[in-house]
Amino acid sequence: MCNASMEGYKLKEFFFPRAKQTPMKVRRIHLHQFLDANYLWLALCFQRLLFNSYPIKEISQMQTPRRTNAIASRSQSMAQAQQYALPVLFSLFGVIMGSWAGRIPSMAERVHVSHSALSMVLLCGGLGAVLSYPVSSRMMASLGARKTMLFAGLALLGVLIAIGVAPTVPLLMLAVLSLGITASTFDVAINSSATEREKRTGKSELSKLHGLGCAGGLAGATLGSLMASLHIAPGTHFMMLAAPLAVALYFAYSLLDADDVGQKVEKKSFSLPRGPLLFLGAIGFLGSMAEGSIADWSGVFLKEHFGASDGLAPLALSAFSVMMLMARLVGDKLKTRYGARPLVTSGSMLGAAGLFFAVLSPNAYLALAGFAVAGLGLALVFPFVFSAAGAQGPVALAGVASMAYSGSLMGPPVIGAIAQGMGMQVAIAYVGGLAALIAFVASRSRMLK
Repeated sequence: MCNASMEGYKLKEFFFPRAKQTPMKVRRIHLHQFLDANYLWLALCFQRLLFNSYPIKEISQMQTPRRTNAIASRSQSMAQAQQYALPVLFSLFGVIMGSWAGRIPSMAERVHVSHSALSMVLLCGGLGAVLSYPVSSRMMASLGARKTMLFAGLALLGVLIAIGVAPTVPLLMLAVLSLGITASTFDVAINSSATEREKRTGKSELSKLHGLGCAGGLAGATLGSLMASLHIAPGTHFMMLAAPLAVALYFAYSLLDADDVGQKVEKKSFSLPRGPLLFLGAIGFLGSMAEGSIADWSGVFLKEHFGASDGLAPLALSAFSVMMLMARLVGDKLKTRYGARPLVTSGSMLGAAGLFFAVLSPNAYLALAGFAVAGLGLALVFPFVFSAAGAQGPVALAGVASMAYSGSLMGPPVIGAIAQGMGMQVAIAYVGGLAALIAFVASRSRMLK
């Protein structure tokens, strides 16, 4: 209504330019009251009869200074708000995944699963991540990244609630499988939007966004620890979390500066790298096994080996995540100064030392320090490996990503089998051995620069 009135006012000014300069007598007041009520109809008539050379479409687009300033101010405010859309989405994704990982010990205890059964539950999450690519490809092609992240994000929140209330192990496995599919689809969508924005603005932002994802994971794991210490069931916790996160998701989706057009997703996601890329793929495979195993099993290790409470156990993931966040925030500057290969090599050795320290610690609090050191050391593995692979083209990146997701698929059952047969100490020590192996392979990778 306001837009129509403004356009009509401009039409009236065009057709009656001397109205404001004429003394306002009584009869003119009545005339202007009539024109104010009927100026749009009169303008159409005059334009049709006399002003065919000046179309109404062009007249309606004439801007007054006040309207131009208002539009510019609103555009600037909208542009500033749009800058926060992707950071909110990455943080939200981290909160969801951190909340899930932080409550794994409580959920395992609730359904009374053994180490081997829990490893099969976690295996379903990795399997869902691998199976998600046909789903994400079709959604990205038909809906575009913006709508894909909305639908996948809402589905992810629903799946999180289903995980919290699953009464049996088979239903829990089905829910975790769905978690892998929806989480990976959401991850593909937000990373695609971030990549498009980098191309449009010419500014590198992906490292910072992934750092915000780490911050969200830390917040989710810490919140899980608080909920567990208050003896709040995982199902209730996830229900309380879902509503505000759904609101944040919708507002971020509304502000996101992206077109709802289909996007092509690399279809050779399962191709294996060859030649020098095989080293990057191996680092991604080992890094995925190590990082995923710490996320899934560190809380279980504290709970079983040290008898940590439900409130203390999730802090292992929190300590790991906070140090990873701090390292990733400065990773780009360190890479410029020292190069990727020395940082990945020395960082992996530091991560291995932290994990071995956690295994040999006399109490849970010193073990937390070991997991924090491991997060500091392993933080730069994935950003630098994916950066090096992406520089070789989309097919190279797809091959390295395939090996990385294969590592996340194989990690949970391997760690679970080791824990079942030899104990959690040996299982975490095995993860430390993986970190040392990452350092060895990274030192021989020529593509890490």
